[in-house]
Amino acid sequence: MLHKSTIQLLRFKFSFFLLPVYLFALGLVPQINIGRALLIFFLLHFLIYPSSNGYNSYMDRDEASIGGIKNPLQPTRQLFITSVLMDVLACILSLFISIPTLLLVLTYIVFSRLYSFRGIRLKRFPIIGFLTVIINQGGTTFCLVYYAVSSNLTTNIPWDGVLISTLLIGGFYPITQIYQHEQDSKDGVTTLSMLLGKRETFMFCVLLYSVSFGLLFFHFYQLNQLNSFFVIQILFAPVIVYFFNWFLQVWKDETKADFEHTMKMNWLASTCTNLAFGVLIFLNHK
Repeated sequence: MLHKSTIQLLRFKFSFFLLPVYLFALGLVPQINIGRALLIFFLLHFLIYPSSNGYNSYMDRDEASIGGIKNPLQPTRQLFITSVLMDVLACILSLFISIPTLLLVLTYIVFSRLYSFRGIRLKRFPIIGFLTVIINQGGTTFCLVYYAVSSNLTTNIPWDGVLISTLLIGGFYPITQIYQHEQDSKDGVTTLSMLLGKRETFMFCVLLYSVSFGLLFFHFYQLNQLNSFFVIQILFAPVIVYFFNWFLQVWKDETKADFEHTMKMNWLASTCTNLAFGVLIFLNHK
């Protein structure tokens, strides 16, 4: 029977924060294979993402707040074993689609482990750690979903979709680190948010989001589908309002860059982005 700490540290609800990349890729695929789309959804959100969360928690042994958990329990050996078994199951199930799907799944798993593993620990390095996360959770995941759910398993994956996904994760990820500076420092980790500073983290995220939405505009302009772009902007408006309001609070008082504000931002941004890309799927496949 799974321990309470194991279930908590797998952080299944955290998968909701990573759902936008899946939905975005699904919205761009011309013809979707429903069966494979459901399988990839399960692989990512119920096996691969939770396993990565669990392995990271096993390596970090956090005592202060982490993403989605205010008071994390201490991991046991069971968490490590469970994460390995989930990875193995994900690899086996990916073979029901194709060998390239397995290779992409393995790529994600390997780099997520290199990010956390104490012997290498890419997360110690602000730039390398940042790039590892955004490429893995953004570009690699987009390629995996787009390829695996397309009816003909196409390898003709749109470059702008890969780049937009990577930049969207890049504009989101540093904000999730903004309240953990002290904890990361004690663990010998220097995150990009620490390197930039709290105020500068907000400005960096504004820059990446601006570039990603510029590319989104270009993508839909080329397809003569600007209505889709403007629908996304409307649904994303609450995030912009909250983000800049929070930014002003942090500018005046950096203690406002705390766990509670970060989690509110995460839930709002994920909800609005998931809704926006869900509408995109409807518009492109109605």
